[in-house]
Amino acid sequence: MIATKFFHRQVEALEHLLVGYRTESDTKYMALEETARDRFCIALSREAGTPVLEVAREVGERLGWPVYDRELPARIAQELHLPVAVVEDIDERRQSWLLECIESFSSRCELSESRYFRHLISVIRSLGENGRCLIVGHGAAFILPANSTLRVSLVGDREDRIATLSRSLHVDHATAARRLDEIHHERSRFLSAHFHVDAAQPRNYDLVLNCSQWSPSDCADFILRALHHKASGHLSH
Repeated sequence: MIATKFFHRQVEALEHLLVGYRTESDTKYMALEETARDRFCIALSREAGTPVLEVAREVGERLGWPVYDRELPARIAQELHLPVAVVEDIDERRQSWLLECIESFSSRCELSESRYFRHLISVIRSLGENGRCLIVGHGAAFILPANSTLRVSLVGDREDRIATLSRSLHVDHATAARRLDEIHHERSRFLSAHFHVDAAQPRNYDLVLNCSQWSPSDCADFILRALHHKASGHLSH
């Protein structure tokens, strides 16, 4: 009996030491992981009509990170001393080469797409260097370094996305469907012209989430888990 009690005390002492060791080790690793995560950005690409801002804001709130979407054209407009509307006319769209050349000689043209694109890259890279932010669209997934960026694509069933766009724009189904296709083609041409990529290819992203299957809160959960795993993997290299 005495030997048994002594054995149990030894086991308890050993377990206490092991738990203490793991706790200290885990604390150090968590601190390192948090530091690695803080060097990351999240680039959210999306199909038109997906709840990208709901997802982005929820992730941003949980992490305490800012979300950049319409703030990017506003920032570029401020740098160029132009009205925001001028920048938003070009934002994520693709002018034809001929139109840009013609407008370069027009007094009403204040900003060419090529000039806008140079400033867009500069702004996004600056945000990426600071880390700790979410950037919606604008080719961020193809501008920022892959090893410090979680690249996420939000997709959804066409009918669901049309319904969402119809509600947000207060238009009927047919009008929303046409607008959905217009946005898709504008963004696709922009990304193809500037980055030579097909935005629909899953291999361009770390994570593709179907918003017809998962709620914005679910998507936020998946994104945070993916960020945790990518930041953890970053530590091992």
